[in-house]
Parts: sequence; C-alpha cells; structure tokens
Amino acid sequence: MPRIAEELTALDVKRLAHPGGKRNVLFSVGGVTGLYLQVTPKGGRSWVLRIKVGALRRDIGLGSFPTVTLSQARDKAREARDKIERGIDPVEERKATKAALIAAQHRGLTFADAVDKALAAKLNAFRNPKHRQQWENTLATYVTPDLGKMLVQDITTQDILRVLQPIWMDKTETASRVRGRIEAVLSWATVAGHRTGDNPARWAGNLKELLPAPSKVAKEENHPAVMLEDAPRWYAALQEREGFGARALEFAALTATRSKEVRGALWEEVDLDKALWIIPAARMKMDREHRVPLPARAIELLKALPKLEGNPLVFPAARGGQLSDMTLSATMKRMHETDIAQGGTGYLDRVSKRPAVPHGLRSTFRDWAAEMTTYPGEMAEVALAHKISNAVEASYRRGDMIEKRRRMMADWADFMGGTIKTGNVVRIG
Repeated sequence: MPRIAEELTALDVKRLAHPGGKRNVLFSVGGVTGLYLQVTPKGGRSWVLRIKVGALRRDIGLGSFPTVTLSQARDKAREARDKIERGIDPVEERKATKAALIAAQHRGLTFADAVDKALAAKLNAFRNPKHRQQWENTLATYVTPDLGKMLVQDITTQDILRVLQPIWMDKTETASRVRGRIEAVLSWATVAGHRTGDNPARWAGNLKELLPAPSKVAKEENHPAVMLEDAPRWYAALQEREGFGARALEFAALTATRSKEVRGALWEEVDLDKALWIIPAARMKMDREHRVPLPARAIELLKALPKLEGNPLVFPAARGGQLSDMTLSATMKRMHETDIAQGGTGYLDRVSKRPAVPHGLRSTFRDWAAEMTTYPGEMAEVALAHKISNAVEASYRRGDMIEKRRRMMADWADFMGGTIKTGNVVRIG
C-alpha cells in the first residue's frame, strides 16, 4: 500500500526551503496524491502534480507559490485528477485551449481595421482617388462611431440597423450606399477568415425585411432653383457683387456646371483661345471627361480675373486653397436677403417656395432649354453631364455635339444677361 504523505499546513509550506545543491527539489504536501511543491536552488516555488496519464507519466504545473495558495493548489490537483479519470489529458487540453485563443486573437479584427484592409485589397478597383475618399468619408461619418471598435465577427444585423435607421428616411441614397459599403467590408472580412456566417449587412432576405425599399421612401426634394422669370434679374444682381465667390457663382451659372467642378477649376484646364474648358474625369461625378464650351460672357469673366502666382486655381479662396461650397451658398443667400430688403420678392423656387441655391441653377438652365428653346433635351442633358439613360442620349455623348452646345450656351448666357435672340430661342410673350 503506497505511503500517504503527511498533510502540511499553509505555514508548513511557507517554511519549506531548498536543502542545497543544483537540482530542483520536490516536497509532498499531502491532501491530494501526487501534489508537490517544487523549490529551485534560487528559491523559486511552484506546484506540480505528478501523475500517470494513460501510458505517460506527467508533471502537470499548477501555478507558482504564493500566487496559487496551498488550498487552491489542492483544488486544481483534484480537478486535474478528475479529468484524467474521465479520459481527458489536462496538458493536451491546455495546449488546445491556448492554440484556440491564439487563433481567435489572430482572427479578431475591428471594423475600423477591416475598412483599411478591405480598401487596400480593393485599391486597384478604384478608378480614381475620389472613390476611395468617398468610401472612407461615408464609413467614417456614419459607421465607425458605432461599429469601429467592434470585432467584425461580433457584428450582427441589429448593429447594422443601429447605423442605418437614423439616416434611412432622411438620407436614403447615402444610407443605401453606406449599407453596400458595410456589406463589402464584411464580405472581405469573411473571405479573409476574420468572420464566419451570413453577412449581416446583406439586403436580400435580411435587411430588406426590416427597412423600407429605397424606391418606396419619399425622394429627396430638388434643389431650389431660380425661376426663369427671375433669372435675368438675379444675374444682374450677381454681377454687381465682387470677390472670387461671386465670380465663381457667375461662372457656374454661365456654364451650368456643378459648384465643386467650378471651385476646383484649374487654369491649365481652360483654353481661352478656343473658348473651351475641359474638366478631367477625376473631377467629374460620372468619372468621364467633360468639355464645356465657354460663351463670350464667361471668357470676359475669366480674362478679368487676377492670376495668383503659384496658385493654379481659377477661383482661389482668400488663403489660397479652394473656395468652400458654403461661400457660393452664402453669396446666393445674401442676394436673396438683399432683394427682399430692397422691396423685392427674393429668389424663390417656383414649387417649394424656398430660397434658390447654387445647385438649383442647373435646374434653371434645364427649364430654360425645355421651355424657351428648341434645343433637344438630350443636348441639354449632355451639357449638364448627366448619366446616359438611353441609346439616343448615348449617341449625343459619343458625338459630344460641342459646336451645337456652344450655340446653346451662348444663347443661355444671352438669356441670363437679359438679351433674347432668335434662332433656337423661342420668344415668350
């Protein structure tokens, strides 16, 4: 019958000391068969359970003393012996648990980090830096504040809803794009091994059942536009204003281009001799080069502008960078308020009755082309650089119609300036 070790107390264990020599020494502490306190020549102490596991003799470490007390060591020893009796090797179990933890840590990836990695993987898919910036900006604005620190494997459909619901009704188009971008990031994370299971940002059979379809949500109202009958009066008031902001707004009106295209215009894009402004694809919403024929009024405006040394911008801000969109908006707002202060009605949109904004000038141009001229609607759409929606418009895009559009833009400038010519322009009243 094996000798049963004397059961030491906590004080006894504390008094145990290395007897000398270069080897570690084991002291049986009793209470659990095979439990020892191992003491090194330098005084280090740790718990060891010596036991046979299957056909192998194991020395199972149970922690250091005094971090693990005598009572805790005995509890751990009993737990280990119980596992062995049930056919479990505690050493192998510990190795498997550690390996699983390491694997989980390697898989663990926050959504913010996943965005960076997914964008890097898709780098070649972006046709220009603007696309990448759009991705980064929308995700940083609407998603990262809520999901940025979450691990991608922990993100659920409810988390996606928490992001989308606040903007789904008011900013439907943006929200729809955000959803698609979240789905793309999580799809990358799944393929890269950082998550498993269904994509919680998927629309079909998932969010489709929880959110109204974008097409069913009330469409965003059009930008308030200057009414046709007010356009010449508005243009005359604008010409009286000074500064790059006013001139940029005037140039946008004469060319029917977007505010950001005008604010980013470079002198190298403009050919004054040919009266032509070529906006590169990288700065266009539809990612296609856009040629803009410049009417005489626009050429006069450009020639009168000072060119700042070392600054390539046509309409620079006071500190040298681009004008902000608010600069143009503020100019229109002040024009509206000034007209009212002088006894006028201001510059209101015909339908919404709201004060007109810079982007609405493009609608004013489109209304003029449709209601006051015989120019084809497709030609006006090309002038606005709108998306091609059918084969007829596509044919106009291929041909560019630059010279015919040149006549149209000259007539438009004359209309804004208060002069109505014959030809393609229809006299009203």
